Order: sequence, then C-alpha cells, then structure tokens
Amino acid sequence: MTDLIQDVLNSDEKKNLRQFAILLRQSEKRYLLRNEILNTFHDYCKQQANYEHLYHNSYLSKLVYFTQEIILDSESICLVIRPRIATQKAYRLLDDFTVESVSIQELLDLRDRLVNRHHPQEGGVLKIDFQPFYDYSPVIRDPKNIGKGVAFLNRYLSSKLFYDRRQWQDALFNFLHLHHYKGHQLLISDRIQTQQQLSNRVKQALTLLSHYPADTPYENFRWELQNLGFEPGWGNTADRVHQSLEMLDQLIDSPDNQVLEAFLSQIPMIFRILLVSPHGWFGQEGVLGRPDTGGQVVYILDQVKGLEKQLQENIEQTGLDVLGIQPKVIVLTRLIPNSEGTTCNQRLEKIYGTSNGWILRVPFRDFNPKLTQNWISRFEIWPYLETFAIDAQKELLAEFQGKPDLIVGNYTDGNLVAFLLARRMNVTHCIIAHALEKSKYLFSNLYWQDLEDKYHFSLQFTADLMAMNAANFIVSSTYQEIVGTPDSIGQYESYQSFTMPDLYHVVSGIELFSPKFNIVPPGVNEDVYFPYTRTEERKLSDRQRLEDLLFTLEDPTQVFGKLQDPNKRPIFSMARLDRIKNLTGLAECFGKSKELQEHCNLILVAGKLRSEDSTDHEEISEIEKLYHIIDQYNLHGKIRWLGVRLPKGDSGEIYRVIGDRRGIFVQPALFEAFGLTILESMISGLPTFATRFGGPLEIIQDKVNGFYINPTDQTEMADIILEFIAKCNHDPNYWNEISQRSIERVYSNYTWKIHTNRLLSLAKIYSFWNYTSQEQREDLLRYIELQFHMIYKPRAKALLDKHMQQ
Repeated sequence: MTDLIQDVLNSDEKKNLRQFAILLRQSEKRYLLRNEILNTFHDYCKQQANYEHLYHNSYLSKLVYFTQEIILDSESICLVIRPRIATQKAYRLLDDFTVESVSIQELLDLRDRLVNRHHPQEGGVLKIDFQPFYDYSPVIRDPKNIGKGVAFLNRYLSSKLFYDRRQWQDALFNFLHLHHYKGHQLLISDRIQTQQQLSNRVKQALTLLSHYPADTPYENFRWELQNLGFEPGWGNTADRVHQSLEMLDQLIDSPDNQVLEAFLSQIPMIFRILLVSPHGWFGQEGVLGRPDTGGQVVYILDQVKGLEKQLQENIEQTGLDVLGIQPKVIVLTRLIPNSEGTTCNQRLEKIYGTSNGWILRVPFRDFNPKLTQNWISRFEIWPYLETFAIDAQKELLAEFQGKPDLIVGNYTDGNLVAFLLARRMNVTHCIIAHALEKSKYLFSNLYWQDLEDKYHFSLQFTADLMAMNAANFIVSSTYQEIVGTPDSIGQYESYQSFTMPDLYHVVSGIELFSPKFNIVPPGVNEDVYFPYTRTEERKLSDRQRLEDLLFTLEDPTQVFGKLQDPNKRPIFSMARLDRIKNLTGLAECFGKSKELQEHCNLILVAGKLRSEDSTDHEEISEIEKLYHIIDQYNLHGKIRWLGVRLPKGDSGEIYRVIGDRRGIFVQPALFEAFGLTILESMISGLPTFATRFGGPLEIIQDKVNGFYINPTDQTEMADIILEFIAKCNHDPNYWNEISQRSIERVYSNYTWKIHTNRLLSLAKIYSFWNYTSQEQREDLLRYIELQFHMIYKPRAKALLDKHMQQ
C-alpha cells in the first residue's frame, strides 16, 4: 500500500491529492468514514476536466477506494487503509507530503486527541492485547478461508497425528477413554490399556464384524465387542460399527483430515446442551415484539427442536438407545416475577414440539426489587450476570443431573454467562453474537462516555472482548459478520483495535484468522413457514381471519389505519420498533413516493401502537416518529399499522396471506446481522427486498431470488421496488419466477437439519481440540479473568449502585 501512495506522489496526481486534501480540510469534520470520503472524492472529480480517468482509473482513485478512515489534525492527514479484508494499516501524510507509517498505538492516541481525551502528562491508559495468546496457535493464512475454522483445524490436527504420532495417538486414546454417561462407560473400557492395544483390538473387531450381515442389530454382537474392550457408542448395526472402527483404524495408521472430521463427528459425546439467553422476554407465546424480544427467541426455540431431533437420531444410530439414553436441551434465561401475562415468571417450561427441551428461568437477585421484579433492558442487566451465573449453575446441575456437554451463548449477555459457566464447570462452549452493538452504533466506542448513561457500552464491549476470546469456537451466520466485505468492515473485525478513551486501548482485540470462527447459518422452521402455494396445509379459517386483520378489521386497540383500497399490492414488513430495524425509514420512503402510494399499500406489523404502553426509550421514540411520518406525508388510507404480537402459527400464515395478494416483503434495517424474517418471507414465496448492510448480502442473490436495498437512500429504495412492480405489471409471471427462486434458495441452504448437524460436528471437534491443548488456554483464560475483575466488575458495581438509588 505504501507503493500505491508513492505512485500517487510520483505522478501528476500529486496535485490532485493536494487539492483533495484542501477540500477535505474545508469540511467541518475532522473524522471521515468511507462513504463520506468516497462522496467527497466524487464531488472533487466532477469538477476536474479529466473526470473519467481520475475517478475510475487513477492511482488516487485506488487509494481513496481502499481508505477506510481519514483523520485530520493540524499538521497532517492520517489515512486508515484497508488494502484487503481483515487487514488495516495507517499512514500519516504531512504537509510536505512526507509519508510515515502510523502504529496502532499512535492511531489510538490520535483518535483520543480527536475527542479531547488524550492526556499523556497524566499517564497512559490500560492496553488490552490478545495477540500474544494467538502467536503460538494455528492460524489461517488466506482471508477466503476465514469462517472455515474446523476444516483448517482438521488438517492441522491430522498433520500432528502424522508427524508426532506417538503423542497424538496417546491423546486420541485418552480422549476415547473419557466418554461416559450416568455411570455407563462408552466407546472403550479398561480392557484396553494402551494405544497399541487399541490398534490391535480394532483390527480384531473388524475381523469379527466381517462375519455378520451389514444390518445385524448391535445387540447380537454387543458382548463379543465388550470382551474386546469396545463399549456401546460405535453404531446400531454391524455395518455402522464397522464403518466407525474402520475410520479409527485409518486414523491410527494413516491420519487424514477428512477421516478425522467424519470420525469425531460420529462419536457420541454430546447428550446435554445448554443454551444461554438471559435478556428480554424469553417465552413461547405473547412475547415477540416486546422490547429486546424478537428474532433471537425464534432462532433459539427452533434451534432447540433441531438439536434435540438430531441428538435423538445420533443416539439411535450409535446404538446408545440400548442404554436408555435420552438427550436434554435447556434454554437458560431470566425469570421475571412481574411477567405481564406471559409465562416468564414460570421456573420451568417445556418447549413445544420437544420430548425433553426446556426453558429454565432463574431470577436475578433482588438487589432492588423495584427493578429486578420487572423487565430490565438489555443495556442495563450487566450488574446481575455474575450472580445469575452462580445461581444458575446449581439449578443446571440439578436439572441435567450433571454437567452439560456443550454450552452455547447468545448475544453479549448470554455469551458472558456462557463463559462464566463454562469456566466454572470446565465445559466446551461456543458463542453466537446475533448482533454486536459496536457496529450498529456509529462511533459508539469513541464517544462511549457520552452514551454511557443510556447504553453502558463500556460494559458491553468489555464483555464482548472477554466472551469472543474465551470461547472454544464462534458460530457466525455469515462471512461478512466476521470480516465484512471489500467495502465494509465486519462486526468482529471492528474489535481488532479500538479505543475507549480514558478507559483502555484495545491494541489487538481478536484474531480474525483464528480457526475458532465457523460459519453456520441458521435455518427456518419448516412446520410454521412454508410456501403460500401449499394450500392443502393451510387452514381456511386462519387465512380469512388474518386477511381481515391485515386489510379490513377496524379495531383501534390493535390496528391503526383504514385502507382506501385494500386490493392494492401490499408492501409488508414485520419487526420490532427500534432505530436499527428502521421501519420508520420504510414509512418515510413510502411517504415520499407518490408512485409507490399509487400502486401499493404499506402494511406494518410492529410493536405497540401507543407510546404510553411502552417502557423502552427507543420504541417510544419510534412510535412517535411513525405517527409524525403518517401525518407529514398524509398516509391515512394508505397504511395499516398492526400493534399485535402474533402467535407463531399466525406469523407463518401472515406471510402466506401477503403472498396470496402478490405482495412483497421489505426488510429496511440500517444493519442486520443475519435476518431470520428474510428466510421466513422467502420460504413463504414473497419477493424480498432486504438491506445491503449485513447478512442479507449472503442470503439473497440480487435480482435472482431477491433484491438488495440501501435503507439510507430512500429514493433508490423506492426506485428498486417500483422497477420490480413495473416488471410484474408487464410480465405477470415475473412475480412467480422470483417467488419460486426464493423458495428454492432457502430449502437448499437454510434448514435446521443442516445447521444442527454442523453445530454438533463443530462441538465434537473443538472438544477434542480443547482436550488436547487445554494447558495452552489457561494463560489466556487467566488474562480474561483479570479483565473481568479489573474492568467489568467495578463498572458493573457502579451501575448497580445507580440502580439501588432508583
């Protein structure tokens, strides 16, 4: 990248760079991000005679394209350049056009000075640096392979098995010896004492099995295998047991990464799974649309069903049903005494559609009952999480009758509790971010002190750093969630280095090339969400009732707006009313476009209708804003706003009713980590228009099975929708084509069967890796605990003191 800067300075473009710098300094802003930089450069180029060359083909245009940030100070211009995904470098351009490299620490100091928070005479700030803990761990080299951690890890482990055979064969032997369930030894018994003996016995067992027909039940030869030292867990038929032992034989004699993955994936080592999600209203009915309660609840409940089903299948296929083993999956959440008619005050609730899936609710300790008896915002719960984990551990050990085999954290609070529980119980754990707030709120780390009373980002970002580094593996829904795109920084990438002025500097917050990152997109509940064309599976009464609710019902307690022409094509959206979901932005886009209003009605299913019914400040603000937009653009008669919380069955049918009327679904979020509603609408057959900022970029193939929209450009958004409507009017089959392709896209890539298979496979492989490298993690975990006690706990205590005064 230094060469590119020198190319600019050594050419006639040096003059253009000087003029561009002058233009930048004329702005009041001292800190510009990529979009602002590109727009300013475009404005500059339009004024030049050689516009085409300068804007599209010059050295300077390439340099500007790669520039992520520009910071202007009195003596220089600092360029933060992202030459490729997951890599950033900073350079200082002095007034005489001398170029200097800027270190990470210098860059963080510069950002502090920008907000007048740099005080070198008073001493430095704490520096957080996780890089030394990754220096001696395997790392991925090619950015294209980020998110494929387990494939890399399998290659690494199998090479270890090959080059250091004795040590790793001993590790494999000891690992197989570990597995038991409620007093039952699994896989191998004490009859096999050494790895060499294991190798010999495997060959004897393969000879034994070759004499049985492939479909011979395990019970017919169980005792013969046990005499050789092989306990239940290898398979339920002669063929399955033979396959498992053959893979083990291959691993002992000639290790191979694909065999290793297949073998570890098949081993029965997971029967009890804990999913952690403390915040919000976690329930099965009447909670969606409440503050902090949306897609994450749907995701976890569907995940539980998929996991239990897959575990049951695995237990049967490995022959463990002879021991009466039954899987158990628990969702740990918070018990809310004042539950407002929901089940959130029930300690234990069985999850619909499962045999042994449960919601376990544990209350926060009553430090101040005025708060802890009620719902608490996800931005305020930090003081209660450590004691919540302590209290939950006792409950979990009783419910599981032992430790869980895998802990899965969800969102920042759940990820922190997952780490605390995994550390206390020595259990493999993973985290799922769902959405990292740091990337949703612009400059939220730089101005954290201004936002602290409302959001407490100092606690959240600290918890994120601890959780993502402590996790054995990280589950991401998309590649861009980790490292973004060539044009945008990923959510995890934003934690690489940043400043929290006056609190700490993160010199190295996460190793993006670590094999702990794995892309495992969620699925969609196919029992609830299915194509609108499958009329035989739909209830006519539900369809008629929801048609009435969506288009004609006059009930001011749950509906605002009466449509002048209910037969217009519906533009449909369903989300919580908060700033990021941006439903008010969609309403404003609709309000500004007379042509959209001419062809369509806008139907919103969103939260509450009255601000006095809400206690969430963002929801209150968005409710008031939506009413203002309706009045400002006179949308009366053209919009329906449903302030209802739909049962799950209704939420599936409501998409199909929109499909009956050839409607479309618009997801206008300013940022969306993944987008479950996008999967729901697509599998229902609705042409879907979704934000280009986040996960939808990987779900939708633009203009093939859906459409990208820019929610920050309302004119462009309207134009894209109108272009689709025009094509549908010209060719009535065009709607059907997009509809069918969207259905096919979901069924081929986004099912819970695919998700749960992959998640369980990851858990088993990382459990093996965790076992073989346990001592290498202890120093990292101690470092994280130091941050917990030095940074997190004092700030959580200060927040608790504020709560006690309320």
